[in-house]
Amino acid sequence: MPKIAIVGAGSVVFTRRLLQDVVSTPSLSDSDVFLMDIDRERLDIIAPFAERLGRDAGAGMKVTATEDRAEALDGADYVLTTIRVGDDLEIDQGVPLRYGVDQSVADTIGPGGVFKALRTIPVLLDVAHDMEEYCPEAWLLQYTNPMAMACWAIDEAADVNVVGLCHSVQRTTQDLAAYIGAPREEVTSWVAGINHMAWFLKFERNGEDAYDALWDALNDSETHAQDPVRFEVMRQFGAFVTESTRHMSEYVPYFRQYPDVMDDLNLNAIEVDLARLEKRNEAYFETMRSEVAGDEPLDAEPSDEYACRIMAAMETGVTTVINGNVPNDGLISNLPEEACVEVPCLVDRLGLHPMAVGALPAQLAALNRTNINVQELAVQAVLEKDREAALHAVMLDPLTSASLPMDRIRAMFDEMWDAHGDALAEYE
Repeated sequence: MPKIAIVGAGSVVFTRRLLQDVVSTPSLSDSDVFLMDIDRERLDIIAPFAERLGRDAGAGMKVTATEDRAEALDGADYVLTTIRVGDDLEIDQGVPLRYGVDQSVADTIGPGGVFKALRTIPVLLDVAHDMEEYCPEAWLLQYTNPMAMACWAIDEAADVNVVGLCHSVQRTTQDLAAYIGAPREEVTSWVAGINHMAWFLKFERNGEDAYDALWDALNDSETHAQDPVRFEVMRQFGAFVTESTRHMSEYVPYFRQYPDVMDDLNLNAIEVDLARLEKRNEAYFETMRSEVAGDEPLDAEPSDEYACRIMAAMETGVTTVINGNVPNDGLISNLPEEACVEVPCLVDRLGLHPMAVGALPAQLAALNRTNINVQELAVQAVLEKDREAALHAVMLDPLTSASLPMDRIRAMFDEMWDAHGDALAEYE
């Protein structure tokens, strides 16, 4: 049975989902699972849960919790990364908000996404270089945001098998089925672009085009209200996008700097409330502790995440198709070759095989390139330890550049940089 290392296992909500998938997948249910995190307190929450989950599911999964990354990676077949490095909403969202840049999530591009890249990608590169030593044939299933920036940097700076994974394609497909009143199993799609901004190039129900039904849904006020930004982007650009209304509103310069548009589309301004977030997390941790101590069997219902589908296909040879984030080696002809793109990929015992999509409609590729500009400069900043490249990444962000003049962007950037203190010392 394979060895699976989860680096950042203290992200307990996500790790729980992955563990449920492992014990629900016959070819993986007896795996050696190493839960690795630098936060012992969180490991002490997720490890007993994993052990109890395996017992309740009748799986032979063996669980090891460790703070030692080398131990987790040594001989691993699959490495899953789901880490956070120094995330601070008061800096990543709070500082830009005071300058007038209202990011909704701040983990993909924008000021928050760029600074998250500066903190996070070096750690992911350390993981990748450790893999070169301890498990050179393993697959890195990379879940950490900013996804495209991280995978782009890993591809350039390390020699590992890597694919970036997200759940936006499968969850949006579920949403679209609901919007047209179809069972999920009746709809299929062909999706490509970049992470958090991939496009439904085809959307079908029982093999027949279903975009007409989606246009009907757009014109239904109740349905439109469930996903207003994505429906408005579809109205103007002709295709539905993968990421949520909340996320998509910060990737383009059309929504979040206009109070009347925010009101019309029910886009609430963000609130940086760390106390509320901490209270929510502690409530979730307490729920997990209670579940482990209780008498009711733990639920092992599988999720819609791709990781276990990939691992099962590689273990058994039973093929599957997922959407993965990979280098643009001729896959999307009108996006930069060095960029990280999200395309359909066939997975079998031999590995992961990205599919060529060809050219996107010009207007969709153009929107993608506005985000790729930010990604490229942020990756340069990380790999070359170049503070000015990081500033340029923020200046090129669509929302930021539509909200502030250049001198105020630089002032905001400098304040964010200073607030991080020693966390960015390697860039000085």
